[in-house]
Amino acid sequence: MLKGISPAISPDLIKILMEMGHGDELVIADGNFPSASIAQRLVRADGLGCTVLLDAILNLFPLDQYAVNPVALMAVVPDDPYQPVIWDEYRNIIKQLEPDFTDFDYVERFAFYERARKAYAVLATSEMALYANIILKKGVIQS
Repeated sequence: MLKGISPAISPDLIKILMEMGHGDELVIADGNFPSASIAQRLVRADGLGCTVLLDAILNLFPLDQYAVNPVALMAVVPDDPYQPVIWDEYRNIIKQLEPDFTDFDYVERFAFYERARKAYAVLATSEMALYANIILKKGVIQS
């Protein structure tokens, strides 16, 4: 354990976050996402949900201030009546830690999978909410 770092951040995850550079992307995947078959680098976060991990990660991880939308969500499939409640939770977490955040990039399902294949890493969670997959684009720490 370390001071100031959430216990939700595993040693493997902190290593990945430290290795990532400006413009690299991290997928926080829900329990239904095909994480193992898509990931270049897979980090397991079994037993944890996406909101806990998003909050813990964003306390350490700067979003890309040069990207129009540094946070992407998997868009709801057309004609699916489901409206993801977790997106409001994500917005609240992000706005608390990144006050300049404006909105998400909504990415069609198969385009999201392709983007996830190119991501630096996929963090596989036990999140049960539908459409809870989220991509974070890493920024820089400014002095």
